[in-house]
Amino acid sequence: MDKETRMMIFCLLLAAISSPVFTGEWKANVVKELDVLVTSCVVVPCSFTHPKENLPTSRLRGMWHRSTHRDQFIYHEDNTRISENFRGRTQLLGHLGQDNCTLEITDMKDHDNGPFCFRIELARTETDLSTVDKFSFVEDCVTFKMLPDPPKPELTHAQTAIQGRPFTVTCSVIHTCPSHVPKLTWSMVTTDVVVTEVHKKNLFGYWEAQSILTITPEEKNDHTEVTCTAKYNGGSMSSTKFTLYVKRTENYNHIIIPTVVAIGTAVIFAVFCILMVKKYKRRIAELQRGDGSMWNRMSRLSRRTKNVNSKSCADQKAFKARFPSPKSQPKSCNYREDLDDGDDYINTEDLNIYGNM
Repeated sequence: MDKETRMMIFCLLLAAISSPVFTGEWKANVVKELDVLVTSCVVVPCSFTHPKENLPTSRLRGMWHRSTHRDQFIYHEDNTRISENFRGRTQLLGHLGQDNCTLEITDMKDHDNGPFCFRIELARTETDLSTVDKFSFVEDCVTFKMLPDPPKPELTHAQTAIQGRPFTVTCSVIHTCPSHVPKLTWSMVTTDVVVTEVHKKNLFGYWEAQSILTITPEEKNDHTEVTCTAKYNGGSMSSTKFTLYVKRTENYNHIIIPTVVAIGTAVIFAVFCILMVKKYKRRIAELQRGDGSMWNRMSRLSRRTKNVNSKSCADQKAFKARFPSPKSQPKSCNYREDLDDGDDYINTEDLNIYGNM
């Protein structure tokens, strides 16, 4: 290989290395695929880099076109160059001077699936708008997956609410249109309900809208059906509901009250028994301190009974029937003594009676 050929190859390699295209300085960062709701809108995040420095927006022209037909623009600074079915529905949300090429498309149709690519053109000067450089990022295009039905909101909450304590329910939806955030509403709307709206970025190209409902449920709210409804840009609506279960505040009244009653009853009964025992002990002591022991009283009572029986026998001896009948003759008061003395004893009075006969 001669010297001239080697020099030519070296120049070509140097040109390739120094070229912005080959160095990769012209790059775009575009989301590859998005789930988009028909009739709603979509915001396609897009940013780019270039080999120039501090380029003003006035020198840059951005446009979006179909990947297979670069002359079919879905967005262009010149509105007349936009395809008719996209005219009035697209706009750039970012500033090209800040390397932002974010695109918004509204009123999505079921055939707006793409893919769509971004293209940048650089004017010679701010006054001379002739193109000095341009680049189409055909390898960084976005494709849409069209959703005919709106996604349902997701509810996050505890399984059971407790009476008198704050209870929080979070309703959230994922969407692709931060410029027209879905509106979230609740079926439970009272003066003691607090609703907080939150909107944050979720993934690249997706955002999350949240509505946080905070209530202080009462027993009357038990088994109440609560619904969260999401209304998307374009009018599509979807809802999710759940049943609110309210648990009574935990207390120990059902244990304390019966226990106190039982203990109180036991104490009263014990006091009553103690008083009764003391009363009877005192009475027994009084009886023992009186006229002697109980056995003495019983002995005196026994002697009184014997005296009464002796008088009855004397009365029977004083009275004698004139002609008594043996069967009707009353038994002698000494009858038991006669039995004790044996069969040889004979009552003389009985002999006299039977002798007179």
